[in-house]
Amino acid sequence: MKEMVFLLCIIFMLAYSINAISESAGMRFKTYSYIDKQGIGIEAFRMIIPSDWKFEGGVNWILDNPAMPATAAFKVSNPKGTEELEIFPNQMFFWTNNQMLLSMFPIGARYFGAEVRPIANPLEFLQNILIPRFRNNVSGLKVVEAKHLPELAKQLNAGMQSQPGVSASADSAKIKIEYKLDGKIMEEEIYTVVEYLTFPIQSMYGVVYNTNWIGDYIFSFKASKGNLEPSSKIFQTMVNSFQLNPQWFNKYSQLVEYLIQNQIQQIRAIGEISRIISQTSNEISDMMMKSYQDRQAVYDRLSTDFSQMIRGVEEYYDPVQQKPIELPTGYNSSWVNGLGEYILSDTYDFNPNIGSNQNWQRMNKRQ
Repeated sequence: MKEMVFLLCIIFMLAYSINAISESAGMRFKTYSYIDKQGIGIEAFRMIIPSDWKFEGGVNWILDNPAMPATAAFKVSNPKGTEELEIFPNQMFFWTNNQMLLSMFPIGARYFGAEVRPIANPLEFLQNILIPRFRNNVSGLKVVEAKHLPELAKQLNAGMQSQPGVSASADSAKIKIEYKLDGKIMEEEIYTVVEYLTFPIQSMYGVVYNTNWIGDYIFSFKASKGNLEPSSKIFQTMVNSFQLNPQWFNKYSQLVEYLIQNQIQQIRAIGEISRIISQTSNEISDMMMKSYQDRQAVYDRLSTDFSQMIRGVEEYYDPVQQKPIELPTGYNSSWVNGLGEYILSDTYDFNPNIGSNQNWQRMNKRQ
């Protein structure tokens, strides 16, 4: 009987400790690592997301587009609410003033895997292409705000390294919309960068110009009306933490270069991608690293712009990974463990090690 009473006491204390942790911890995050099992076979990216939120999607390989054989498309959503971060797949297009070519490949056709469509600026792209394609299941949609974001595109340094005769540029914008979905009024902010690459081609009728243009870095933040701004700290934390794996980016970039140089119009099977990737180098060139850094800077800039509605994060020092990390502001204590999980609490003396088998370390704010 004494043993039974003792066991019940232990169970009660454990339950109390767990409840105390749940009540004291204001927000809990985890590091989510996405492995590109279908293609390159290694981690493609990682990011910090709320521990109880759901991740859906990933990297999709498109076998008919040599210039963009893979796109990332995923959602991170709150299963208990309406908040959601969505990353849309890149949208690649082609346009030309070569009328003979357009007669064979009219608007809507696919030319080397890219959709034939007249060049559009970022706001036109969002309003006339992206929203009709990805928000055609909602009602009462209206545009609340539309704004160009030139600073976002500048992070890509587009046009700075153009080859002779080739014109490269980029532009960016955001749009805020409202609509009704499942009986709720939703607010959503969508961001994009549109990149353009125009080059001359000698034809029998003289010089014509072809343009490859792509809707890239397409992010959105959404929630039921009135909840978008209060959720901005969480959204900002996720986007700020998004990090491409430079080794994945290196191999992917080499694959694209190989497909274009060898004028491969369509890959027959995913196994062919694996064979080509096996021949790529693990060494990252200076040019490749510069491209990687430019692209990471876009995610940082995007997060900064979104956070202008509310300064939502503070910088802490992570003693496990030994690097700074940004997490939502407004909490009195923060902790990290070796699994890449984070706990934020309103209580100064909160200690997640109590009643836990994990080794949690306190994080300090950086001055």
